[in-house]
Amino acid sequence: MSENFKALTIAGSDTSGSAGMEADLKTFEEMKVYGMTALTVIVAQNPQTWSHDIFPIELSTIEKQIDTIGGSITPDAMKTGMLGSAALVELVVNSIEKYKFKNIVIDPVMVCKGIDTIMVPEAAAAIKTKLVKYADVITPNTLEAAYLADIPSIKTIDDIKTACVKIHELGAKNIIIKSGSRFASDDMSDVLFDGHDFLIEQKPKLSNIYNSGAGCSFSAAITACLAKGATIHDAFKTTQAFMQEAVVNSFKLNKFTGAVCHWALRK
Repeated sequence: MSENFKALTIAGSDTSGSAGMEADLKTFEEMKVYGMTALTVIVAQNPQTWSHDIFPIELSTIEKQIDTIGGSITPDAMKTGMLGSAALVELVVNSIEKYKFKNIVIDPVMVCKGIDTIMVPEAAAAIKTKLVKYADVITPNTLEAAYLADIPSIKTIDDIKTACVKIHELGAKNIIIKSGSRFASDDMSDVLFDGHDFLIEQKPKLSNIYNSGAGCSFSAAITACLAKGATIHDAFKTTQAFMQEAVVNSFKLNKFTGAVCHWALRK
């Protein structure tokens, strides 16, 4: 019997299915990893405006969910997504220590797509001061990375490198920063810093695509690779290939948004 790899995501639910826990589980499945969840919030979208309503799960309920996994199942890797309060960040930290979770991927969800401000400052501060040091891998976008690194903004590859070094000093073992579409250049860049060397992947920006859930799916793919025993460099390259096809084959959901195609490689 082949080994069954398992991964836990502590994240929010996106009712539209494009991001959050739904994106994580789809990614795990495509990467042949058994996915498990501890749900932190439920996000519903207004069908007329697509504004987001957030409904937090009680802390005691989240704790029970984590205990279900940590107390009886040993995940091969785990990741975090939306953590909406400092108290929840502390619960995650305590759970990591209590259950000795390994291959920890932190996706510091501090900003929503299309918004350039920190959603919950007290949660972001707790992630920075208490959670980052447990990260085997952390995957911030440029806005989140600038906050974590205490620099004004990130606009160039050199800025990304500076941020990587500063975040490494906070305790994260490996840092992956994604430029996304915020750079003025014609390319998109993903940078991996392993504490010693930089690995930079650049590709042309794509047009007429949808990328809701791309960040969640990226960090979930890294998590799945680590669960299966991959090195960080192999995980980075595998995730690049997975996400390229997922974004190229993205599709429209409604007049407001669209989703990446998690099964694109299989298709």
